[in-house]
Amino acid sequence: MVMGATHAMSGAVVGLAVADLLPTDWGGPTSTAETFAFAGVCAGAALLPDLDTTQSTVARSFGPISRTLAAGVDALSLGVYQVTKGRKDPNRRGGHRTLTHTALFAVGLGAGISALVGQFGRPAIIVTLFFTLGLALRGLVGDWARDKGWLVVTGAAAFLSILTWQWFPDQVGSTGLGVAVALGCATHCLGDMITKEGVPFLAPFVPFGGRRWWELRLPSFLAIRAGGGFEKAVLGPALTILAVGLAVWSVDGAPEAITDALRTSVQVTEK
Repeated sequence: MVMGATHAMSGAVVGLAVADLLPTDWGGPTSTAETFAFAGVCAGAALLPDLDTTQSTVARSFGPISRTLAAGVDALSLGVYQVTKGRKDPNRRGGHRTLTHTALFAVGLGAGISALVGQFGRPAIIVTLFFTLGLALRGLVGDWARDKGWLVVTGAAAFLSILTWQWFPDQVGSTGLGVAVALGCATHCLGDMITKEGVPFLAPFVPFGGRRWWELRLPSFLAIRAGGGFEKAVLGPALTILAVGLAVWSVDGAPEAITDALRTSVQVTEK
């Protein structure tokens, strides 16, 4: 399993990259502030799949609230696994890395959030922002969050969710939030897919070799070790640089300014 910081940063990268491509009818951002909010939700949602075990960092993000929720998700995931497993799928004692690490979960959660926001408006938006932005804090500034404790993280998440709510109006924000959450969850699965463990991303709909919960992964010679040297020395820094670059590019007027600066520098060099 890829480390939390890597998951969150990859979610931010995907959020920043997709924000400009998402049609406004689908809740696509129309300003720099909306783009950053969309990316923040995507970064937090990229940690959500690990809310299927009480042992994860995510489960400790909001103290007893998140631990209780994680226990429930673990039980639900195990139940779904037992009901849908194939004849060659092994017996399990817990639901970690099953239901929440599938395309079904990503799409279902995103659609569910869109429906809830469409039905309940502001309260559903703020709750979604609270959890996702709180998880983004936990992932992106893990040392700070760990040192300050879950109460401070909870307070910071509440403040950010209320502050950010203004960029998600009820009508458009519903779809935008759902898309950001679905993208974040899918990004988490893709991150785990490049490790040696893999994830059952296509379960339980695509059986293979008598199993419905088989792990989709890279060939062993390409797979990385979670938390290993490559992730810490190459993947993590590369994602950080990419996120910063995309963030700068997302600022209103930045692409034009950068293009003009490059054109000017080329002209000066030619002279």
